[in-house]
Amino acid sequence: MTSTIPPQAPYKQLRRPTTDRMLAGVASGVGRYLDVDPTLVRVVFAVSTLLTGGFAALAYPIMWFLMPEEPAGAPAWPHPAAATAAPVAWPAPATGPLPTPAPEPRPAPTPPAG
Repeated sequence: MTSTIPPQAPYKQLRRPTTDRMLAGVASGVGRYLDVDPTLVRVVFAVSTLLTGGFAALAYPIMWFLMPEEPAGAPAWPHPAAATAAPVAWPAPATGPLPTPAPEPRPAPTPPAG
């Protein structure tokens, strides 16, 4: 009997990736988990560190210690099955020339008084 074990858990896991990292991969892992750009997570972290007087900077080493590192052969999130789903797209822009507005009617010229 053969067992088919998926290469990845069927749910999101908060892990530090080995490929997309600046220091320890904390911001990249949080970005992948929340499905946002890791740069946005880094900016939010930097701003919160400034606004809290450095108190938020304590979260980084704690998360570094608590977040497990991603296994070497693990594929990046999302799963390949989820990546093939139809993406939500914005309305497509209109193709062709833009419609021109109808010209405004001009008033009839008035004859000179005389």
